[in-house]
Formats: sequence, structure tokens, C-alpha cells
Amino acid sequence: MKLWQPTLLTLAIAAAFPLPAAAGTNEELLKELRALRDRVTQLEEKLKAVDKAKAVAAPPAPVAVVPAPAPPAPAGMTPDQARELSRLAVKVDSLEEAQETSFAKGMTINGSIDPTFIYNRAQNRAGFQFLNQVQVGPYAYDNSFFGTATLDIQKELEGGTKFRLTIMPERGVGSQINFASIVHEASVSIPIAGEETRLFAGQIPDWSGYELLPSKDNKLVTHNLLFDLIAPLAYTGVGLELTRGDWVIKGIVGNFNSTKREPNEKSPVFAYRGDYSINEYSGIGFSGVHGKAANLVQEGTGDTGLHLFEVDGYYTRGDWTAQGQISYGQQSKAAIATKDDGSLQTARWVGVSGLGAYKFTPRLEGVVRADYIYNRKNGGGLLGFGNDSLNGIGQGFVGYDGDDLPQPAFDSQRGANRYALSVGGNYQFNAYTLFKLEYRFDGATKRVFEYVDNGSFKKTNHLFGAQMVVSF
Repeated sequence: MKLWQPTLLTLAIAAAFPLPAAAGTNEELLKELRALRDRVTQLEEKLKAVDKAKAVAAPPAPVAVVPAPAPPAPAGMTPDQARELSRLAVKVDSLEEAQETSFAKGMTINGSIDPTFIYNRAQNRAGFQFLNQVQVGPYAYDNSFFGTATLDIQKELEGGTKFRLTIMPERGVGSQINFASIVHEASVSIPIAGEETRLFAGQIPDWSGYELLPSKDNKLVTHNLLFDLIAPLAYTGVGLELTRGDWVIKGIVGNFNSTKREPNEKSPVFAYRGDYSINEYSGIGFSGVHGKAANLVQEGTGDTGLHLFEVDGYYTRGDWTAQGQISYGQQSKAAIATKDDGSLQTARWVGVSGLGAYKFTPRLEGVVRADYIYNRKNGGGLLGFGNDSLNGIGQGFVGYDGDDLPQPAFDSQRGANRYALSVGGNYQFNAYTLFKLEYRFDGATKRVFEYVDNGSFKKTNHLFGAQMVVSF
């Protein structure tokens, strides 16, 4: 009997004081208290069984006349322990009621930061990148969506309506499409025919390809060429999402890479995404964009026709991961080279990317990624990129004219095809911290990389990246 009484008292006292910070939320605290209450109930049952067995074995006690006692405590517990148990029950009931009526019900908050170190041989620069402003340097594969601080707030209301607000200062899609806005995503999703048919609206980051934008969701430091050079940024509009068995399909009608249309711009785009879960290890998806978008290569044309389509897939089982993507795109009047009569031409490209990863230990993973973009047609030109000696896009350079300006290659109708090979890995230091290293070799079929230390142009470039990602 004495063996169990201190245990009950300890449990009751523990319930009377705040639980450790590891519990984190009211919901976790409730789980702890419910488990504690269940444990006390189990102990009471055991004590009753022990008392019953002793009552059967013990001889009858002599009858004595004594004053009527106070109402007894639960079997095996002192009055103090009974009072603690009663207080515990009241506390659990109060917390359950508070949880049901709290503003935090249905809310999740996540965040991450990823300070990044980049060395770029052609640019002759090395240093850390973190929250750097877009205006300071153009968007490029060495200045992509990393070096960020992110806060992601999601809340689900009764009835299934979901809100999402993701803040990503300087490095989110808002910094690219809305004059340095800190809002990366602001969206709402409303069930209109059960959870499997939902209406959504707002600013939605692009969903194409196998790579995701946040560093915490990627295995390497940089993104693949298809992500950086031929993928959209975001859509602003209204859409529909359908879940049917193993399929999830969504589409949106709205602005392409813009939060507001300018004068003489009125054509929306239709963007869509479909995912099919083959089994627990693999899946396949596709996405596309069709409509008109701003022509950033040839100014003065207004919106021109844009068509994008890609297929991607993944396989993850055990220590192995494989991901791949094939993309096609074209935009009217957006090629770099013009015809002999000066008329504009259509830019066309095809890209492929593949990634393989293997976990040598549960924490250490090796990663290899290879990318290729065929961009030879009409002098080249990608989604929003013309001649670009930082990203390695365009007709190539052969020398300088009398004004010390780079001269394009003689065959100006042929653009440079691009490729990249990355080798690296990541190490899961603890539940919240991931370290990454990457060596990347970029190349092209023409001299399109400018080495700024001496002004020369080469076909290849070297990059090294290191990153620490801390997320919760």
C-alpha cells in the first residue's frame, strides 16, 4: 500500500504545476494531463483490487462503536491526494474548454532561417547571403530563393475554411512581383462541396516542378536550372482544387507574376497542377500555364502569348530518393534574335532535370543533380531572360567593339544551350538544424559567362555553396 501512495501524490503534484516547456501548446498540455488522469485511474483500480484481496484474507475486525467518519477518500488515497486529484480533473476540464474557445484552435505557426555562403568564380565574389535586397543584384542561380527568414501562419476555421499567410522579407516571390513586398503567400481556401472540392484565392507561389522554393524542403543549396530560369514565380487570382481518390487537381485564373495589371493589360492566364499518388513510395505530377504575359525580353510589345508545360515525378524508398522533370515553354515575340527584316520571333526552350540522393547514415545524405536546357532557337531567350552574362543565357560573345562593348557571336540566330551539374550533401544535425554543402559546375555551348575580374567570356563557371537551415 505505501508503495503506491507516494506515486499518486507525485502525479497529483506534477499535475498541479505547469508542465515543461517541451509541451509547447495547450493541446500538448491537455494530452499530458489526460494521460496523467488515465494513469491515476489505473492506479486506483489496482489499489481497489489490492484492498479487496486483503479484506478477504484478513480476519474480521472486532466491532467497536466510533463516531461517524468524514466521507472517505478514493481507495488507496489520502484526503490530500483526493483533493489534488479533484483539482486535476477541474484543471483538465477548464483547459479543454479554453482550447475549444481559444483563437489558437486550428492554428499552426512554422518558421525557418537559412543563412547561406556562396562563392562564384566568374563573379569573383564570396560571402554570406541573408535577407539581401533584390534591387542590389538581379535574380540569378547564385542569388535565388535562399538566404531567407520565413514565418508561415495557417489557421483552419470551423467548417473547413483555411487561411494562410507566409512572410518572407526580401527573398520571397513578393519581392520579385510586388516591389519588395514581404508577403510570399496570402491565400484562403473554402470548402464548397465537402473537403474534396475547395475554392481558393489570393497570391499563390508557383507549384511547377519537383523542387520547392523553401530551403528546408530542398536537398541542395541552389535550385535547378529549370526552377530558376523557366519556371513562373506566382499567380494572383481565384481557383478550384479537386481531390478525387489518388488525384489532386487544381487550377487558377488570374495574373501571371503580378499582383495588379497595368494600363492596356487585361489578359489573364490559366495555370493548373495535377498530382497522382502511385503508391506510398512514388508519384507523378504535371503543370502548365496558358495565356498572355508581359514580354520582358523585347520591350514595347505588351503581353504576348505564353505556353508552359512540364511533367515531374519522384520515388523515395529506404535510403534512396530519385526526382525528375521535363519542361517545355514558348513565348511569342520574346526571342533574343530578330529576323533580317527586324521582326520579332518566338522564344522556345526544352529543359530536363534529374536528382538522385542516398543516405549513408540516417543523418548524412549524398546528393547529385544534373540539368540541361536546350535554348538554341532564334538566338535563345528564356522566361523573362534575354542576353544574360551572369546566368549564361544568349548568343554568346567573341570580343569587344571600339566602345569596349561585348560583341555577340557571328551566328546570332543560335543561342547557347545551358547545363549544370551539382554534387553535395546534407547533414541532419538535430531535429531542427540541417547543414548543406554543394559544388556546382555550370556550362554552356557558347561563351556566355562573364569573368568580371578581367572582362573575358567563358563557357563554364564554378560555384560553391554552404548553408545552415534552422526550422520549426
